[in-house]
Amino acid sequence: MHNRAGAESGDRAEARPGDRAEAQSARARRSAPHETWWQVFVHAVRGTGGDPTAGPLRRAVILLAIPMVLEMVMESLFAVVDIYFVSRLGDAAMAGVALTESVLSLIYTAAIGLSIGVTAMVARRIGEGDRDGAARGAAQAIFLGLLLAVVFGVAGVVYADDILRLMGADDAVVATSLPYTRIMLGGNAVILLLFLQNAAFRGAGDAAIAMRVLWIANGLNIVLDPLLIFGLGPFPELGVQGAAIATNIGRGTAVLVQVYTLLRLGGKLRIRRPHLRIQPAIMARLVRLSATGTLQTFIATASWIGLTRVTAIFGAEALAGYVIAIRIILFAILPAWGLSNAAATMVGQGLGAGDPARAERAAWIACKLNLAFLGAVSVVFIAFAPAIVGMFGGTSSASAVAVTGLRIVSIGFVFYAYGMVLTAAFNGAGAVWTPTILNFFCFWMWEIPLAWGLALPGGLETTGVYIAMTVSFSTLAVVSAVLFRRGRWKLATV
Repeated sequence: MHNRAGAESGDRAEARPGDRAEAQSARARRSAPHETWWQVFVHAVRGTGGDPTAGPLRRAVILLAIPMVLEMVMESLFAVVDIYFVSRLGDAAMAGVALTESVLSLIYTAAIGLSIGVTAMVARRIGEGDRDGAARGAAQAIFLGLLLAVVFGVAGVVYADDILRLMGADDAVVATSLPYTRIMLGGNAVILLLFLQNAAFRGAGDAAIAMRVLWIANGLNIVLDPLLIFGLGPFPELGVQGAAIATNIGRGTAVLVQVYTLLRLGGKLRIRRPHLRIQPAIMARLVRLSATGTLQTFIATASWIGLTRVTAIFGAEALAGYVIAIRIILFAILPAWGLSNAAATMVGQGLGAGDPARAERAAWIACKLNLAFLGAVSVVFIAFAPAIVGMFGGTSSASAVAVTGLRIVSIGFVFYAYGMVLTAAFNGAGAVWTPTILNFFCFWMWEIPLAWGLALPGGLETTGVYIAMTVSFSTLAVVSAVLFRRGRWKLATV
């Protein structure tokens, strides 16, 4: 009882600076001219909204969230655009893309894991007013990303055939998809660098820059996909291989724009010549954060591989339906991650500025906004699943699997809205072990065994896989909310 009372007293004392800041923000709102939603949107897209560590809290969250949501919309378009065009090539091509994406999830794991550390470190340094330290952290992250890209690239090109067969591909799928797999794995550097450099921009509060480079990448991908897949005009007909080339050109161009911005045009974050050397102390700190973040993301993404492997047991049509459903779901979830990223930045900068109460309130505001967004998406997906799935082609059997999956997984959106934000908030604070442990128990110890049990012994087949996804995500959300309220994340160091 004594310890609990002391902790509660400490929490009240800790909240006082934030209460004063919020009172000052309220007075500023009353004295300042009224700002319309359109004006807020314009400021957010331009990146001219001001310092997110000061001023009205809800406005600060929204200013960060809008470009981050738009950035994630652009990221989700990569998956949707590719599968839209590749679906015209048949189930074997779609199955190959699905299996390749499952393997690429390991690269996304490394990219997202490093991004967790980059965002936490850059946000904390910016909150402290140490822009030079933020630039040093970003530079070390880029060095780590390049090293990983070489390892993944060589292994992916050499063993692409074996990787596809290990994932359950038959001869027809391998013959159709091997060039796509080699190009995507060999060009993984554009994925790693795109994620890492955007994570640095987000941590610095320059979310509008991260958004713009994704616009460039997606614009090129959308234009080049049909040209290279179907051989329109003077372009060669490359089939599924053309989708890989278009994606890498788009992402590669965006990476070059990022590098130029960091070296020449950076606002809050600019890398200069003294930063372009390996600095062991900073790299060790980043590796510590990122290693846990990578493990955390690996646990989550490896569970997707497990679910794909279970689904593959039921044939190419089941796998094609699964990939259509997951791509549509990701189209909704990735923008929601934009709100989560905003929470991570606000939490990191708030702790860096010595205002943990503001950091906590920002996370709960982001949760409510995410709930409104994903709740609306859930209603649309459940009501219009057949029409939405019909846009992506596939056989009637594959479409039926996709419709069922879309409806079942959408039911859990209202819970997962909170889980996404709070997981990111833990990471933004540097408390990366909390979501890592949660991922392990919710996905490996709960989701995969449940999916196998429902799909095979339970006789539900792919429906069982979708039910397991919804149950595990909802479990993660509830436990995350309980732990976040305890507040131990406020003591994390970066």
